[in-house]
Amino acid sequence: MTRASIFPELVSGRLDDDVVAPWLVRPGSTQRGGASCDLSRRILEVPLETGATARVVRAHELVHARVSPHLEHLIRALDEVTPRALECAEEFRVNTLLARLGFGVELLSDGSERTGGAAVAGRDDWSEALCFLVAVAGTGAQREFLAGVRKVRPQWMAGLRALAKHVANLAAALPTSTLADTTILEGVPVGYARCSLVVARLLTRAMSAHPPEDAESLRTFRRSLEPGARRAPSGHFAELVFAPDTNLAPTSRRGPTRSWRPALSGTSLRYPGRLILDERRRMFAGRVRSGGGVVVIDQSGSMDLTPDDVVELLRVAPEALVVGYSHRPGDLSGVANAWLLARHGRVAPAPPAGNVGNGVDGPVLRWAVNQARQGDPIVWITDGQVTDSNDHPSAVLSQECATLVRRHHIHLARDVLEARAYLRGRRRSSSGHFARFGRVGRELFVDQVR
Repeated sequence: MTRASIFPELVSGRLDDDVVAPWLVRPGSTQRGGASCDLSRRILEVPLETGATARVVRAHELVHARVSPHLEHLIRALDEVTPRALECAEEFRVNTLLARLGFGVELLSDGSERTGGAAVAGRDDWSEALCFLVAVAGTGAQREFLAGVRKVRPQWMAGLRALAKHVANLAAALPTSTLADTTILEGVPVGYARCSLVVARLLTRAMSAHPPEDAESLRTFRRSLEPGARRAPSGHFAELVFAPDTNLAPTSRRGPTRSWRPALSGTSLRYPGRLILDERRRMFAGRVRSGGGVVVIDQSGSMDLTPDDVVELLRVAPEALVVGYSHRPGDLSGVANAWLLARHGRVAPAPPAGNVGNGVDGPVLRWAVNQARQGDPIVWITDGQVTDSNDHPSAVLSQECATLVRRHHIHLARDVLEARAYLRGRRRSSSGHFARFGRVGRELFVDQVR
């Protein structure tokens, strides 16, 4: 069998900091995943047959060798895009260049795409459906992949086609010279920054959205693809990420964390007068732990908090655990969205600023339930407006939080003054009280009157 000879060393013209060094060529295949280009180790794995499909696959990997960024350039973007989105966006750029060079990208298909599309849809994996679609957009694999998805999730098709059309228009607006440009500008290659990174950002935003399944959600999804537009609803909470423990400082206490009460027995004869005055003769003193509880504070843009507010809470509950939370809408970089404000009588000198959105209401309430000791009150200072990871209101998530409030007897408070009353045990919730707490309050009221 005739085998092709491959010389990746002849690929030249890079204007970045690429090194000139020998390549190792390994035999690969035309099957998906059977070819690769490792720029760091300079290993090219490609099919060596002389068929038309093998030729296009080799050209695809050689374009990677010519234009794809090095690892240090890729890492810079991982605080704003997912690795999978970045990988698929770069595949899209390479395939676009390949088509403009005259190669038959319709041959880039191994027959597994229809089955793969059905499997992705069967797993309800909207994110992977978007990513794989972008990776094969414009190639022979696109149509088969969409056919597989349609078989299981036909309601996804409009959203997938909207994204494919949008990324195609983005690439069409760029000349080939820009797409292939490896000049370093502001720390990254121009072609990668102008195409791959833009597509990866768009793809990451789309991945965080709930799949559009009706006309209204499809309009919202399409609008979210436009530059500067608000993200589409995700329909789920973000992951709870606690900030590293801050240096909590001691605070002056107006009440002890322990109090004495008369007891029938003990080692401290603290109340001798009760031998005569108390018919039960409780002359000894027993220690009773008091002043605990868990307070959860919404620090989104709709809620304000000052250092004095936390101190006020500790004056009535010196041992209270106080936590604040607020999520940055759409964040994927792991920015903290929860932080300790007080613990064991120590308080944060200055509460961290919020991140605009809510985003983690449900997860932080579950955390509070797990932290509370038996009998401790749990107080949630909130306006009752629950939002998803992209800071969109959600009826489903509001119901989830209302269920947590009802099941674990969590007290709702609008401010610190109201929270203090709950910590003292001097206030009880009522059905009229719920009307002040937005969507969560409405869910609680409806449940109560059923």
